[in-house]
Amino acid sequence: MPSHHLHAPLRSSTATTATISTQSFTSRLILLLTLLPLSLAALAFILQWKGNSGFMMDPTTANSRWAPQGSHIKNHEIFPGMELSVLSPKAHKSSDCSNLGRSGAPSFPYFRDWKFDFQASLRPKICITTSTSAGLDQILPWMFYHKVMGVTTFFLFVEGNAASPNTSKVLESIPGVKLIYRTTELEEQQAKSRIWNETWLSSFFYKPCNYELFVKQSLNMEMAIVMARDAGMDWILHLDTDELIHPAGAREYSLRQLLLDVPGNVDMVVFPNYVSHIVWNESSIERDDIEDPFGEVSMFKKNYDHLPKDTYFGMYKESTRGNPNYFLTYGNGKSAARVQDHLRPNGAHRWHNYMKTPNEVKLEEAAVLHYTYSKFSDLTSRRDRCGCKPTKEDVKRCFMLDFDRSAFIIASTATEEEMRNWYREHVVWGDKDLKLKLLRKSILTRIYSPMAIIQGLRESGVFSSVIQSAPTTLSRDKFLASVDSSNSSRTVASETMQSRKTIKSRENQATARKVLGLETTAVSHEAAVPPLSPPGLLVEA
Repeated sequence: MPSHHLHAPLRSSTATTATISTQSFTSRLILLLTLLPLSLAALAFILQWKGNSGFMMDPTTANSRWAPQGSHIKNHEIFPGMELSVLSPKAHKSSDCSNLGRSGAPSFPYFRDWKFDFQASLRPKICITTSTSAGLDQILPWMFYHKVMGVTTFFLFVEGNAASPNTSKVLESIPGVKLIYRTTELEEQQAKSRIWNETWLSSFFYKPCNYELFVKQSLNMEMAIVMARDAGMDWILHLDTDELIHPAGAREYSLRQLLLDVPGNVDMVVFPNYVSHIVWNESSIERDDIEDPFGEVSMFKKNYDHLPKDTYFGMYKESTRGNPNYFLTYGNGKSAARVQDHLRPNGAHRWHNYMKTPNEVKLEEAAVLHYTYSKFSDLTSRRDRCGCKPTKEDVKRCFMLDFDRSAFIIASTATEEEMRNWYREHVVWGDKDLKLKLLRKSILTRIYSPMAIIQGLRESGVFSSVIQSAPTTLSRDKFLASVDSSNSSRTVASETMQSRKTIKSRENQATARKVLGLETTAVSHEAAVPPLSPPGLLVEA
């Protein structure tokens, strides 16, 4: 029999087997491609269902990414405001900051990935010092915003509302916060301090209101330097509670990252300030009813240092709208200082060094956002805490800046309706065409990041939880200190400090310097830098 007849059945069987294998492989591939997307869709559905059912951890719980690494509930190391009580349906306790309550809206999503790491290895270590009489509704958003920015420590010199038991018990419960009450003992201690007996600050003595505040801030800053050094801080800033750091230009939106990138030979970093501006919008014709500046104001006027000279002077008249200066208040910004030997304040806006001229740099993009006169009530609150006569001559004793003087006179002499009209004309930006023109010229700018961050903190229940978890009472000593502060700060402080300065003689000043072992040639007496307005049109000429 021929050989090809013998192999024919074999070839036929092999071909059949190959065909069946190919079809089987194709079927399996089709089945796999069909099941894969279905499986992924099912997995996504399950994850979403678990998230909606509460199985996925909320950023406000103790085990979420809000908590620092290595935190334990039993050691109370979790980030303040992240307690489980945030998720409890219990009603919040009453407080002086009802607008800090938790919102029903979903929280700011990026908080899920942010960490508040307060470990000792965190560098650089940044502290902020302030002198304040504000309430929790202003202090808590201000403080936690800067915690997001990487600030670990706060030295709060408190009086008035800030020193009241209801406010101070909350502030004292927050890790990293140190409260210093303005008591008689504190004033006596500061009257013996180094800068009290030096001449560079002396031109601000003997005057009330803003001058007194300026001296008080400088004395507090001197004490804060010592506390910052003892706490191992790397940088110190002085900010008011109506000011927020805007770390533009950093690789991430972080003050810590910004200062981390500063060269080691730089001693001080200057943040030019931007001033907030209230605008009219379509839904509310007149915005003289701002209650939450951090959450409602997004438009700012840029600093002279961040504008081309031609733009600044070319649009100067349109920018001022008849006000005395380009900014309503000061324009020389604030600064951060590297904590080092011989550091001293140089007024509330700058730092200096006794032994050398500090290497100072100005930042090209980062700024301090100043929410000045953002609320109509700022007119009357400034009036109520200053006992000057509403005359052009007398207000010069109380205020350093022209707009503050004009505002004080209006608030002291005008009716409610007249004050509102003046406020709309000088503070609120109601001319839409002018506003758009200055926005196009980049004189005005929109900054939404602080608003989004603070709103996210509020919606996550941080503020309300901090208030809830605070102790119900203060210790007896702290309570007495706060009462002493509230009673003495408004009336006694000015008289006490002025009287103590009166009895100080040149001989006492020389003795103090001799005790400190200072050589006259080694002491720097550069005059304190006051709040200054940006350059006017006359400077251009």
